[in-house]
Amino acid sequence: MDADTLLDWYDVHAREMPWRVPPGEARRPDPYHVWLSEVMLQQTTVAAVRDYFVKFTSRWPTVDDLAAAEDADVMAAWAGLGYYARARNLLKCAREVAARGGFPDTEADLLDLPGIGPYTAAAVAAIAFDRPAVVLDGNVERVMARRHAIEEPLPDSKETLRTLAARHTPQHRPGDYAQAVMDLGATICTPKSPACGICPWMEECTGRLAGIAAELPRKRPKKAKPTRHGTVYFARRPDGAVLMETRPPKGLLGGMLALPTTDWSDAPAPAPPLTTEWRDVGEVRHTFTHFHLILDVAVAESFANPDRGMWVERHALDPDALPTLFRKAFKLGQSALGPI
Repeated sequence: MDADTLLDWYDVHAREMPWRVPPGEARRPDPYHVWLSEVMLQQTTVAAVRDYFVKFTSRWPTVDDLAAAEDADVMAAWAGLGYYARARNLLKCAREVAARGGFPDTEADLLDLPGIGPYTAAAVAAIAFDRPAVVLDGNVERVMARRHAIEEPLPDSKETLRTLAARHTPQHRPGDYAQAVMDLGATICTPKSPACGICPWMEECTGRLAGIAAELPRKRPKKAKPTRHGTVYFARRPDGAVLMETRPPKGLLGGMLALPTTDWSDAPAPAPPLTTEWRDVGEVRHTFTHFHLILDVAVAESFANPDRGMWVERHALDPDALPTLFRKAFKLGQSALGPI
């Protein structure tokens, strides 16, 4: 069987991850570790997630510990991972799981939890509880498209690829199989220059036999991302305190501590957070999922009471805990105003 061939390969070549249990061990992975890693890995690389995972599980060893954490502490620990709605949903889900007394063990019940979608529910059900759930991420889609030479572009072909992935998913060791097929896509059946010569499925791969494996999966042409503009304000008191604000709970970077900004649009209206003399010192750029952003950086040194936000003492502020966009602006503003 195809699954047995892949599992034999996985038993030898499984990637070591801090949230995984190596193949062959009798113990099951901790559902908390599986869930946390899967949330972190959404649109983020394994290399970037490793240190965050270790930091989170060292600080909050169990889901109950995470459920009891302060929102601001979790958001600060998440800073740099991006897609901050994940962190807000992480807390909601942890609190729901703690209230239930633990993670449910079926895909359907996992889907009832806040912030858990079809992929994460399937991954936790398969990996943590060894349920034969169909795990379909980008790696699996690519493997299935090549294995069966599916030329219909994504996302139109997603349901076809899901059906094919279900056909391959075994009843025996489904958790290891789910990780095996993801590892295959991440290490051999890679987006560019797949290593077909060492693939355990090379003999059965229709895409390889047709000479089109590297071209699959096909995708619809991407639309150009629009560019939005705005101003970010870096205000500092002579004693070193910096003007900060907490962003609204909903929307991009929601709930995060940040420097004040205007809205982000084609023609943003000025919105200085205090009345003083501002000067432009450059710009910072950042790309979100759906748009590029260019923010002019305005700086000022003042003792004035702000119209919004609050002064945060410099010793109480860690710039590295800010989202990447605001970390860039903080660095530029601090440099422009010079040392205290």
